[in-house]
Amino acid sequence: MSGEQRYVGVDIGGSSVKAGVVTESGQVLTRSTTAMEFEHGRDAMLERLYGLIEEIIAESGSESDVGGIGLAAPGTMDIPGGIIFHPFNLPGWENLPLRDLVAERFGLPAILQNDANAAAFGEYWLGAAREADSLMFWTLGTGVGGGIVLNGRVWEGAHSHAGECGHMIIQQEGGLPSEFGIHGSLELYAGARGLVRRCLEALESSPDSLLKSRQNEGQTITPLVIAEAAKAGDTLADELIMETARYLAVGTVNVMHILNPAMVLIGGAMTFDQNESELGRRFLQRLKDEVHERAFPILAERTVIDYATLGGDAGFIGAAGCARAARL
Repeated sequence: MSGEQRYVGVDIGGSSVKAGVVTESGQVLTRSTTAMEFEHGRDAMLERLYGLIEEIIAESGSESDVGGIGLAAPGTMDIPGGIIFHPFNLPGWENLPLRDLVAERFGLPAILQNDANAAAFGEYWLGAAREADSLMFWTLGTGVGGGIVLNGRVWEGAHSHAGECGHMIIQQEGGLPSEFGIHGSLELYAGARGLVRRCLEALESSPDSLLKSRQNEGQTITPLVIAEAAKAGDTLADELIMETARYLAVGTVNVMHILNPAMVLIGGAMTFDQNESELGRRFLQRLKDEVHERAFPILAERTVIDYATLGGDAGFIGAAGCARAARL
């Protein structure tokens, strides 16, 4: 592997940062994670970030072979300018010229990318979409994120905000209120908070549900608790998860009709163990069935819908891939 160009990928989250070094040919040489405690202030967290990058470069081998650094972060940003505007879960990092700070610190080319975009590119480069030239990537977590790759490149949009498909409005009149003012958006129904909200509402009239017993015992209702109840045969829990698939299908069809990607991938923390569990397999099948009912027949037949494969590594791998693509 000596002499092969390698790239650093960094995936910045609200509680931790994951980083790794990936070779030109796609081999992950090293990966590491560090906690981020933003109450210590911006400068302290930047130093922690720098330390993590230094660590993984040292572990991967020769520093002279590093061709660039890719940085993935959440929130609104100016991607061409390398500036994070309003990162919702990175307090103190508002209007931060992160790309240039990292480039200056390490004397290497650096790029900034939205975290969902980076994860999408990771799946395109080394994950489930390796054989595709375009994809839509859903990330199901607290909210619903999205990333788009078209013709082998991340679609960033004119103002660095493309791919925010979780904020598409699927219910206009009487839509659920949003903290961002985007009422009735997809993530309010299909995200983890939406699933829990729907569950708590349903429990008011479902005294026989296993979830009601969990609630009465003082257990906090979370997507994991709902999934465990569904796997144990609880009808309400199962219906709630299948309803999530239906909501996600509405968003998926909208994207398919606008962009016609070759693949639609689903990743993130709320994927019910994917194909490793019967529940995950049924969730994916329900999503496909609901898409087939709503999409143009040709799109329904030809668009591949599946789970992502890189898991929590997609962000840093994709960030490294974006740094690599910037030098091609």
